[in-house]
Amino acid sequence: MRILIIEDEKKTADFLKKGLEENGFTVDIADNGEDGLHLATSEEDIDLIILDVMLPKRDGWSIIGALRGGGWQIPVLFLTARDSVQDRVRGLELGADDYLVKPFAFSELLARVRTLLRRKPALQSDTLRIADLEVDLLRHCAIRGGVRLDLTQKEFSLLALFAQRAGEVLSRTLISEQIWGMDFDSDTNVIDVAIRRLRAKVDAPFKKELIHTVRGVGYVLETR
Repeated sequence: MRILIIEDEKKTADFLKKGLEENGFTVDIADNGEDGLHLATSEEDIDLIILDVMLPKRDGWSIIGALRGGGWQIPVLFLTARDSVQDRVRGLELGADDYLVKPFAFSELLARVRTLLRRKPALQSDTLRIADLEVDLLRHCAIRGGVRLDLTQKEFSLLALFAQRAGEVLSRTLISEQIWGMDFDSDTNVIDVAIRRLRAKVDAPFKKELIHTVRGVGYVLETR
């Protein structure tokens, strides 16, 4: 597997390269956005991109936008110090497959990389489809059974997270970090309330449930 790292901090890039190569990956590095986008679109065997947001010449937002707008569905993991909820949501809505905030544990990054590489290519798309549910990441809308769902921004972000990780059980901690931010108290019932409201719109009007509770673990979006 070949990974492209687009990162201008040499220490971070070298650390990632060393760790990933020790785990059997081939690694390329670009230290600015223009070179990174050129490599991403000109090399045919790149399996995953690790992308910073703040880069010389071209930022990560425009890179992911150019990739998805041009039809490239290479999995992208944002690795950045930009830790606000708005930044996380923006990254996912632009088409990123995951978002990890610096400072980070390499073991977690490696686990996320492996998870992304296990996913089916069909899920790497601007429109994600699970049964009769369609989640359009570019148009920021969701349709089920031909009916457009009336979702709030937070509900759509939560559904998009589930859709991008369909079949994967998401812990409450992961959900809180991705949607509400690192400092959010995941022990409150805010997550449960949000998911209950999402289910009322995504599942309740239809015959088949897609959002399931895995007791003691978290939630998963899948067909059963």
